Amino acid sequence: MQRWRGLEDIPEGWGRSVVTIGSFDGVHRGHQLIIGRTVERARELGVQSVVVTFDPHPSEVVRPGSHPPLLAAHHRRAELMADLGVDALLILPFTAEFSKLAPADFVVKVLVDKLHARAVVEGPNFRFGHKAAGDVAFLASLGETYDYAVDVVDLQVSGTAGGGEPFSSTLARRLIAEGDVAGAAEVLGRPHRVEGVVVRGAQRGRELGFPTANLETLPHTAVPADGVYAGWLDAAGERMPAAISVGTNPQFDGTERSVEAYALDRDDLDLYGLHVAVDFLAFVRGQQRFDTVEDLKTQMRHDVDACRELTADR
Repeated sequence: MQRWRGLEDIPEGWGRSVVTIGSFDGVHRGHQLIIGRTVERARELGVQSVVVTFDPHPSEVVRPGSHPPLLAAHHRRAELMADLGVDALLILPFTAEFSKLAPADFVVKVLVDKLHARAVVEGPNFRFGHKAAGDVAFLASLGETYDYAVDVVDLQVSGTAGGGEPFSSTLARRLIAEGDVAGAAEVLGRPHRVEGVVVRGAQRGRELGFPTANLETLPHTAVPADGVYAGWLDAAGERMPAAISVGTNPQFDGTERSVEAYALDRDDLDLYGLHVAVDFLAFVRGQQRFDTVEDLKTQMRHDVDACRELTADR
């Protein structure tokens, strides 16, 4: 998959394309429907498929300080899109000036002059341009002038986890914030992932017999509610079953939230300074403070047993 940053990165002589546009945070199952249809339509027409997205998130420019928790970093989104068969990913720097681009000007500048769109694929609620004034109907009306079709993909609805809501980044963020990582996985189509560099913490996990990788998470990361979770630690080329702790460590009067992962039955890992990923499979229990450290250690052994059972054969 080709990756471009800015319109100037698009190669000279780029031919016709089938394009989809959006933030695509999380590349959830709704996004997968839209991107999959984009790829399918491009192959039908014998042209290239292009995903257009933005950095930073538009809300951070339009309403500073309102950046939503991110479900996936840009590099992770790119990996997921490549797996779906996308030919090219265009990341447009979203600036205050760019945010003022009228919908018609956006269509001409991006879709027509640069990507030579033959078709555009979107969900029914797609909005674009200054103050989100453009919608699917307006996009289609311009297509009559600039020789592109518009395909609208109806989004499926989630099951029990989302109460029948359409798949969306908002729904996934809410479930993650509630600690319902199994429900979030239903929306995302895979476990929610948190990434970061392993940094030195207070070393208490090692002292308690459960050495953990303490992640310095990426900015704006969507971190699950405080508690203990079963999942996996991806580090140094290995995918290891893990017990994951999220919270402030109240047993030792902690105040800062952290994400720590203990690779089950592994005390031989030296991961400091490495970029690692944690995938959340299931909620085990909420964060709590125990009467004694020995009580905490007993509970941690129970947590590890639960995580071992949950991750077995997965």
